[in-house]
Amino acid sequence: MRFDAGSRALYATDASNYRQVPIGVVVPRTIEDVVETVAVCRRRGAPVLARGGGTSLAGQCCNVAVVMDFTKHLRRIVELDAAARRARVEPGLVLDDLRDAAEKHGLTFGPDPATHNHCTFGGMIGNNSCGVHSVMAGKTDDNVEELEVLTYDGLRLRVGATSEEELQRIARAGGRRGEIYRRLRDLRDRYAPLIRARFPDIPRRVSGYNLPWLLLENGFHVARALVGSEGTCVTILEATVRLVPSPRHRVLVVLGYPDAYEAADHVPEILEHGPIGLEGIDDVLVEDMKKKDLHPQNVKLLPDGGGWLLIELGGETPAEAGERARRLLEALRGKPDAPSMKVFDDPKEAKTVWTVRESGLGATARVPGEPDTWEGWEDSAVAPEKLGGYLRELRSLHRKFGYRGSLYGHFGQGCVHTRNDFDLVTAEGIAKFRAFLDEAADLVLRFGGSLSGEHGDGQSRAELLPKMFGDELMGAFHEFKAIWDPEGRMNPGKVVDAYSPVENLRLGTSYHPPAVRTHFRYPGDDRGSFARAGLRCVGVGECRRMHGGTMCPSYRATREEMHSTRGRARLLFEMLEGEPLRGLWRDEHVKEALDLCLSCKGCKGECPVDVDMATYKAEFLSHYYQGRLRPRSAYAFGLIYWWARAASHAPGVANFFTQAPLLRDIAKWIAGAAPERRLPAFAPIPFKKWFLKRDVAAALHGRRILLWPDTFNNYFHPETAQAAVEVLESAGYDV
Repeated sequence: MRFDAGSRALYATDASNYRQVPIGVVVPRTIEDVVETVAVCRRRGAPVLARGGGTSLAGQCCNVAVVMDFTKHLRRIVELDAAARRARVEPGLVLDDLRDAAEKHGLTFGPDPATHNHCTFGGMIGNNSCGVHSVMAGKTDDNVEELEVLTYDGLRLRVGATSEEELQRIARAGGRRGEIYRRLRDLRDRYAPLIRARFPDIPRRVSGYNLPWLLLENGFHVARALVGSEGTCVTILEATVRLVPSPRHRVLVVLGYPDAYEAADHVPEILEHGPIGLEGIDDVLVEDMKKKDLHPQNVKLLPDGGGWLLIELGGETPAEAGERARRLLEALRGKPDAPSMKVFDDPKEAKTVWTVRESGLGATARVPGEPDTWEGWEDSAVAPEKLGGYLRELRSLHRKFGYRGSLYGHFGQGCVHTRNDFDLVTAEGIAKFRAFLDEAADLVLRFGGSLSGEHGDGQSRAELLPKMFGDELMGAFHEFKAIWDPEGRMNPGKVVDAYSPVENLRLGTSYHPPAVRTHFRYPGDDRGSFARAGLRCVGVGECRRMHGGTMCPSYRATREEMHSTRGRARLLFEMLEGEPLRGLWRDEHVKEALDLCLSCKGCKGECPVDVDMATYKAEFLSHYYQGRLRPRSAYAFGLIYWWARAASHAPGVANFFTQAPLLRDIAKWIAGAAPERRLPAFAPIPFKKWFLKRDVAAALHGRRILLWPDTFNNYFHPETAQAAVEVLESAGYDV
């Protein structure tokens, strides 16, 4: 249980434009901890918010509530039944952990958002997530078979598909469970015609509560009706999900068209070939990646064009997948408007191309030379056959309001992602943003579409839902929530009785961070401002992944949000906000979060928005320790060059004091090193001394090259630098 200012600041926002400081944070170790937490909140009348990876783009993961973070402990695969193609999972389980386990049986979980290496099942169920392969397997709701849920008033029950006979039996049994089922049945019976008439029949309708799953023809599937409810109705304790066959072999076909609109026009004909993934990107996204020098070699792999379709085809054998690609290309070559084409049948090469699409959010945020971009209208959806026309009019609407933004996303299901350069700081800019939302909603509804096709309504679009569903169905939504949460304490202000999209803004007209004096210059896009540097993090959470790359090692060790790059960036932002953190450069919560940062620069190299936590840490600590003594370890290791240089004159003596029993323990205590650690031994001959004394038979007269020996390769591990010299001289260089 964490009710300190640092923890509250850490969870004040998600990946959206919104910020609400929570009452406190609970990190449950067991399901029973969750039940007891909700019970305590109920006795106190406190709102509750269950949170997964915290990457929500619509603001549904921040609230003035008690936040429960499931990701540290409640992340087990409870059961994986390959024969039945089912898995039972805890809500904090990362999607890729299940996918990796299922792939051993030739299975996978179909929906896979771009955040698949760190998003959690609780969050996916809350948002009804989709992803690239939902064109093959459907949205999350199509793949949930059963949920174990907890209501705010303490009822714990399992829900799923319900036959009419079972429904009547449960209703007659009475009690709180019987009341819920009886009221859900009555709601269905009263609103069934309106549900059938007003819910868009398109692949990516995520907006609103999932009432169609209560219809008779859909099996009165209570679990699927709760998918997409964004934590406003129940807390999910466990999920039973469907697994689908994973194509053993895949081929990626990339098609280049003159622009993204023409690419979208051709989506229906591509769908006839049964792709398992069909994504689209436009020239603005590619140009943004070039400006950021993000995956430059990957971008070069794209065929000629100004709009591209990425089409994945699968098969049980390489020949089968290749044949499907061949048939697609043959069908396209015979057309007068045939696109440029490239085929990638090497999985490694295909993966590099996919990174272009998966980097969309990071690529379009904080582009050098361009205004900052923000979410707000980033996942509207229409029927695939209407996508080309919708994109043209959406771009026209952007031009009308003077907004810039790329257009990319799940074209195979008509879902469009975009980030736009909204002004969310001035009153005029915010009013303009609100007017744009109204016109954008009218536009997508004119095309028979949905306000949200993946990220949910949250706070970004919930106030617009009456436009889409009408007053009667909004009444049904209120009733649906009240059935589960009569006191309105589950993630309040989201989906129904919603905050305005211009309330609770993370920036807003009150955003005036102090102009602090800094040691580093923060040049280029940061414009010399530490505050702008702190705004870099957009919350995508790549630093929370557990595999691949180096970012972020301290999060991987602890699974604590404050030890992720994102968590540290958020605390630095909150430090400048001044509430709830009030210590500025002397704030102990920020100091604690930065303490485990290794300054490895993994974030600088791998974060899509180039968060440079090593620099920010150095900046903070220089102010924090101004006029103070630092810890012993700072003098021992911060001045390691000088200690090592002195020791190099008598390395045997130095090693006696750092390696001999008892003496080494004293040396570690003096240095402030952990007793479990072994201090490195000083080399008998430093590299630079070896280099100057070595016998070079003849001058190489090759190209001169400078080798810079750092402290550790010079004084502790000279064999590394010696090997480098050997390799370079063998290659003909004069070192």
